[in-house]
Amino acid sequence: MVGTANGGKTPVTPRQAFSVVNGGQDPGLRTGPGSITGSGCGAVQFTREDVDALLNVKIKAKDKFNLKEKCELMMEYIKKLRVCVKWFQDSEGLLSFEHEKLKKLFESAEKKSNEMELLMNAKEEELNAIIEELRANYSVLQEKFIKEESEKLAAVEALMTEKNARMTAESSQASLTDDLEKAQKECLTANQKIVSVNDMYKRLQEYNTSLQQYNSKLQTELNQTSETLSRVEREKAALMENLSNLKGYHESQQEQLASTKASLEESMKLKDSLASEVVCLRGDLQQVREDRDRQLVLVQDLTAEVEQYKECTGKSAVELGTLTSRSIELEATCTLQTDTIKRLQEQIATAEKKLELSDLSAIETREGYKEQKKLNSELTIRLAEAELKVIEGEALRKKLHNTILELKGNIRVFCRVRPLLLDEGVENGTKTISFPTTTEALGRGIEVVQQGQTHPFMFDKVFMPQASQEEVFEEISQLVQSALDGYKVCIFAYGQTGSGKTHTMMGTPGSYDDKGLIPRSLEQIFEARERLKEQGWKYEMQVSMLEIYNETIRDLLSSNKSSAIEGSGNKQQYTIKHDSNGNTHVSDLAIVDVRSSKEVSFLLNRAAQSRSVGKTQMNEQSSRSHFVFTLRISGVNEVLEQQVQGVLNLIDLAGSERLSKSGSTGDRLRETQAINKSLSSLTDVIFALAKKEEHIPYRNSKLTYLLQPCLGGDSKTLMVVNVSPAPSSVNESLCSLRFAARVNACEISIPRRQTTMRYMEPRLSYG
Repeated sequence: MVGTANGGKTPVTPRQAFSVVNGGQDPGLRTGPGSITGSGCGAVQFTREDVDALLNVKIKAKDKFNLKEKCELMMEYIKKLRVCVKWFQDSEGLLSFEHEKLKKLFESAEKKSNEMELLMNAKEEELNAIIEELRANYSVLQEKFIKEESEKLAAVEALMTEKNARMTAESSQASLTDDLEKAQKECLTANQKIVSVNDMYKRLQEYNTSLQQYNSKLQTELNQTSETLSRVEREKAALMENLSNLKGYHESQQEQLASTKASLEESMKLKDSLASEVVCLRGDLQQVREDRDRQLVLVQDLTAEVEQYKECTGKSAVELGTLTSRSIELEATCTLQTDTIKRLQEQIATAEKKLELSDLSAIETREGYKEQKKLNSELTIRLAEAELKVIEGEALRKKLHNTILELKGNIRVFCRVRPLLLDEGVENGTKTISFPTTTEALGRGIEVVQQGQTHPFMFDKVFMPQASQEEVFEEISQLVQSALDGYKVCIFAYGQTGSGKTHTMMGTPGSYDDKGLIPRSLEQIFEARERLKEQGWKYEMQVSMLEIYNETIRDLLSSNKSSAIEGSGNKQQYTIKHDSNGNTHVSDLAIVDVRSSKEVSFLLNRAAQSRSVGKTQMNEQSSRSHFVFTLRISGVNEVLEQQVQGVLNLIDLAGSERLSKSGSTGDRLRETQAINKSLSSLTDVIFALAKKEEHIPYRNSKLTYLLQPCLGGDSKTLMVVNVSPAPSSVNESLCSLRFAARVNACEISIPRRQTTMRYMEPRLSYG
């Protein structure tokens, strides 16, 4: 018997199996769930003889021309074969499951044995290490014990030596005492002899003197002996104390040796127990290996049996596949023909419907085409009208924008107060600068307190210390737009040293949020240029940068470094010229074509490295020159046949400061004098403009002559006065605000837009 289904609970005999093959005609065979009459093989089982008999069955119909009966018999035979194949597949699956189970058991047993072996090796190594450590400790303790024993013997010998010395000293002392008594007796005898014998007086006297010397000598030796005895006593006491300490240490070492011996005995016992455990584990390991070998043999036998079943199953599966393929082909042919008829009928109905729909859609398409053509023509007309409105709206925007700026004033003044620094603490909580909160003065007013007196000022805009760079730029962005519209625009920062002018104009390098007015203006201009391309505008930009240092112009973009250094023999001379149109030109000044804001940023960094800076008592790194950034803009619109020319001047003035407060000497002194002179000239020009005098002293300094078109011409000018809130700078802040108020009161010519209606070459040349 090869195997059973359902765990072998219902075995079937070969006779019953054969009766199953013959259609279940054996009355002793009962069918039920799992039999051939059901969906599965159930409790049916097969032997090799049953399979051979099933394969050798020849189908014989009663009427060989009755194809229906023959087909039924064939289908019944196919069902029997399927039951047999199903039983073989179940048997194969069961054997595979048993094989996997045995394989997993073998792997787990092998893994467990390897782990036990590793654990035994680790424990054995640990025991060996402990034994080696105990042996080393035992040898160290034994050496210490021998050393202490030798020290003890040496101390005892030293004690005996001292004792013998003491006894020798005592005997010498006794002999000296006897000699003294003997001398005294001799002295008495001599005295008696002196009384009786007068002629031996001199000898006795000499002898007495010698005896006295000898007595003093003995007395000295006696004192030395007494000192030696006392020293010996002290050494004896010290030796006794050392001996007691050695005895205590010896006892502690004896106790430690006893504890070490006890721990060594415990370790030996632990080693014996572990050795016995290792022997047991090795026995278990050997048993596990024997079980593994038996399991391997069993697996090999099962594998061989599975191979035999596979051979038998392969033969039956081939024959069954052939019969199944024939029946499937017949059924597929019938089904295919039926589906083909249905599909053809459906295609005919669909074709009829499509024909009707195509007639309707053709009519609708013609009507939709006409409507779409009409709509396209209307959209084309509306698009042309919209483009015309966009152009007209842009022109109106430029006109209204510049009208608004003109109404606000040609020279506008903004005031910006920087935050207090850490080292600028306000004493007694007194604030020198405040901002009124009335409706009229909110955002425009500022008050300065000097010696208890309040000085109010009003400007176009006042920025508090917490105002960001972006808020400041929002107020001047309209002026920057005017440069693209063809106007001359000038923005300059004014204030004392350390008031934040350079921070306002340039910002903090490497910080996106702290970018100054110059980088933000360039970004706005290049973004607007990209937007205006859709309206047909083409712009070209040119940049120049210079500084006025000690009334000398320096080109910060010059490739010849020696030409920008004062005092060199071949120093370049730059001349300021104004043409009839109000344009300013500096001879031999380097002008660079730019196409993006990144190129301008690179040029700004290059100019910043060449700019003159120095250290004063008011600022760690103060700008010692006036920095002038000029962007020339030329735009052409071929559609409108219009050309515009705009100029944007961004100026960072050097800081004004008092000589007594800045502490400048030498070169710094000359720089400060030149800066104050140029700023004084600027003040004179502003005062002359405010009084509407006939002569304006523009030529008193290079700075005022360079700014002549911006101050008295047709330029849109903005001054940003920077103020420090520190109490120590109240005088300078008051002077800066008074000057800014004068500037705000000036009136200059109405700005003119540089534009022409005829087409010109877009490339312009500047002096």
